[in-house]
Amino acid sequence: MGVSPVIFADARARRPCHNQASVRPLALTLTPYRPSIDISRSILRLTRMNITDLTQRPPRSPRVKLGGYVILPRMLDKGRAQLAGKAGEYHFACPLDQRFLSFTGLSAEDIATLLKQGKSDSEVLAWIREHVNKGEWEIAAWSEYHNGRGPSDNESREHFNESIQKLAPNRDDLVTWFDLLEVDDYVSFGGAA
Repeated sequence: MGVSPVIFADARARRPCHNQASVRPLALTLTPYRPSIDISRSILRLTRMNITDLTQRPPRSPRVKLGGYVILPRMLDKGRAQLAGKAGEYHFACPLDQRFLSFTGLSAEDIATLLKQGKSDSEVLAWIREHVNKGEWEIAAWSEYHNGRGPSDNESREHFNESIQKLAPNRDDLVTWFDLLEVDDYVSFGGAA
């Protein structure tokens, strides 16, 4: 049994042409593909982005690191989802994201611009490394601090405890903000805490 050839409209995007019936012998496929609809580059970049649909599943855990930074991968998931209109209940540049932005001296607009350009995680990290002067030890210490950070005053402790009682009343092992976020993500998508 032979395999039917698939012609790709864009070799980088690896998207099959919409009209498979027009497949010609290999010698006749040398003419470049010209789409009949003019689509702007920014829309093409958005479709090539690895977008997490946050109406279907949560963003990455705040504990996941990119270049040593906690929070960053989650922030990128939320930013891409927001650009695609798939953010659900999540917010890009929320107070948690602001902790990363404050540490690095970057702005939410800086990151949003990179995401609008369709930059991958690796490309965003490379840009951050060019524009942020932080040593590995500083990043590691900052990330470790946030990994273990819990409520620090009575008001935040009260909010934390109320949230735990709503989400997972039988859990006594949740002590950090990241613990709370992970349980909230899990429960929000149908998990039983």
